[in-house]
Amino acid sequence: MKILSVEAFVVSQKLDAPFSFSQWSYDQRSVCLTRVKVEDGTVGWGEGYGPASVVKSGVEMLAPSIIGMNAMEIGRIWQHMYLKTLDFSRSGVLLASISSIDIALWDLKGKLLEQPVHSLLGGKRRDRIQVYATGMYFTEGGNLQQKLADEAQSYVDQGFKRLKMKVGHSLAQDRRNVESVRTAIGDEVGLMVDANHAYDFKEARELGLVLEDQNIAWFEEPLSPEDYAGYRRLRRSLKVPIAAGECEYLVYGFKRLFERECVDIAQPDICGTGGLTEILRITALARSFHIELAPHCWGTGIAFAAGLHFVSTLDSMPGRVFNREPVLEMDRTENPLRDKLIQPVFKPEDGFVQMSDQPGLGIEIDPDLLEEFSTLG
Repeated sequence: MKILSVEAFVVSQKLDAPFSFSQWSYDQRSVCLTRVKVEDGTVGWGEGYGPASVVKSGVEMLAPSIIGMNAMEIGRIWQHMYLKTLDFSRSGVLLASISSIDIALWDLKGKLLEQPVHSLLGGKRRDRIQVYATGMYFTEGGNLQQKLADEAQSYVDQGFKRLKMKVGHSLAQDRRNVESVRTAIGDEVGLMVDANHAYDFKEARELGLVLEDQNIAWFEEPLSPEDYAGYRRLRRSLKVPIAAGECEYLVYGFKRLFERECVDIAQPDICGTGGLTEILRITALARSFHIELAPHCWGTGIAFAAGLHFVSTLDSMPGRVFNREPVLEMDRTENPLRDKLIQPVFKPEDGFVQMSDQPGLGIEIDPDLLEEFSTLG
């Protein structure tokens, strides 16, 4: 089935309540979506993680070279796009463009074969996926500690068993914030913290020692993604597990991360690191190093659906009768693109999301809202 067209859409929406983390602030959500259509009119949808307008330019640059190719030959198409960009994009935003097209091809292939993507990836190991709530960003006005504690409690009330909050404000404020949240939710709820590479080694170690006393499940991106030696030193000096990888690209980036013993938990972003095709290679590599995977996921329902299908196929490591289940990030910040544009809207129950057995990714795009959000963009 030949590819007839590849289209990219930038969809945007202003936020009612801006928020920030250690690097910058958000006052709108903006994402690049990709639609691939084949001869019989069937379409597949994908999404790229990164600056939406730049991702869109990358999709439009790649599109002419894959039109006319067989949409079922995803590996061949992926390699074609990879080689076309290799000289100037061994990592970075053009990998998000490749990812967006690749995810759309998997969605399309599932629809053409009338199979869910998880079957094409090798078969689901579980019917529902444990998710954790990502939120607790920095906001202006009021008592930040109390606001974060109240927000955390609201996620627990919704049934989440694991939460992730932001740090990277300052060491003193981070300590107060984490202690406040832990006190609010109690010791039975899993709590992770994410610094978004805000700290140097000395600062990260100082905060890490505090986190050890707060029963933190993982310390995410404590250091610059360029500081492999620092990650190794930090991991060896702390008891709290170290997580990172959303800034890594392709299996080669994760090979560096694993060989240098930087992380306990790897966090590839399917929409940025090379799509579902590349995440399978990263998974095989992680398994050979006995590294746990917990994908980064921050976008629309397309990204989340791709994450669900992928995580459903992960083997538990190590295997045992009473398995420790892999988890998927579920962003809870304000996001009209996630909550309105794509159907179904994923809703957790008791901290889990049910897997779909519908063909492809099992999602649909509202064409009227696509036009509305594209116009706003």
